[in-house]
Amino acid sequence: MTLGETGEFALIAQLTAGLAADDRVRLGPGDDGAVVRLRGDLVVSTDALVEGVHFRRNWSSAEQIGRKAVAVNVADIEAMGARPVAVVVAFCAPADLPAQWARDCHAGMREEAARAGVALVGGDITRSRDVTLTVTALGETGDRAPVLRSGARPGDVVALRGRIGWAAAGLAVLQRGFRSPRACVAAQQTPEPPYGAGIQAAEAGATAMIDVSDGLLADLGHIAEASGVRIDVRADTIEVPDPLFAVAAALGGADPRTFVLTGGEDHALAATFPPGAVPADWVEIGVVLPAESGTVAVTVDGAAWEGSQGWDHYA
Repeated sequence: MTLGETGEFALIAQLTAGLAADDRVRLGPGDDGAVVRLRGDLVVSTDALVEGVHFRRNWSSAEQIGRKAVAVNVADIEAMGARPVAVVVAFCAPADLPAQWARDCHAGMREEAARAGVALVGGDITRSRDVTLTVTALGETGDRAPVLRSGARPGDVVALRGRIGWAAAGLAVLQRGFRSPRACVAAQQTPEPPYGAGIQAAEAGATAMIDVSDGLLADLGHIAEASGVRIDVRADTIEVPDPLFAVAAALGGADPRTFVLTGGEDHALAATFPPGAVPADWVEIGVVLPAESGTVAVTVDGAAWEGSQGWDHYA
């Protein structure tokens, strides 16, 4: 059956069945709004995933797309040093979409919400030309202040938690009609943010933090600009895995470092810390320096990186 044959309210009943409230959720789906208990300040982030821009149904399963929609949003809450609590989802799709696709997508959302430790508390369903998933994630700061992009100071150490470059390599593979290396394709289909690392960084004294969604250099550039500093990345500290070398070779000998330095969608976390405060499972990749007039905000081994530093929807 299609969504048009199933009907809006029958679909809502199917998707919300079994969404139980927990000790953080006073009221879940079924009313005009959910009621969520929070400790400290509320942190809110929203991302839209649009068919043909963020995913293709012939590249990813419905379950994978549902997982991705939750993961990319929760990563933003992590990047604020907050504890993710709940998500709401606006699901837009054409009437001829198979209803089973919607149910499988929702199953992926539930799976990733469980992995991320958040509650799926409601949302909206509406008709549209293309499939679009807009997720709003809610987090709480507890007794701590949020970790902003604007707190980096000269002398801080730049560190990374999570994988980078894999999703970009996977996208390059998919765009050419291939499905291997499988690990790269899987990274593009379902990112794996380092859940829990945001709070870990905040507790360790992180001065600034960001979700690496558009590319490491581009996103470190946001920290540098917000903080009024310069960041230098040491390329030899960032591992380039063998599958990325394989993809680069298949593309005619491209520089595999491009994937790890400018590729997005892995949703690792990059943060700055005072010297000696970097948690053991984070990798130190650079330093924060005073800003210099006439120089770029982010350098690699002391020099400007030639070419794009990351993704820009309107570039």
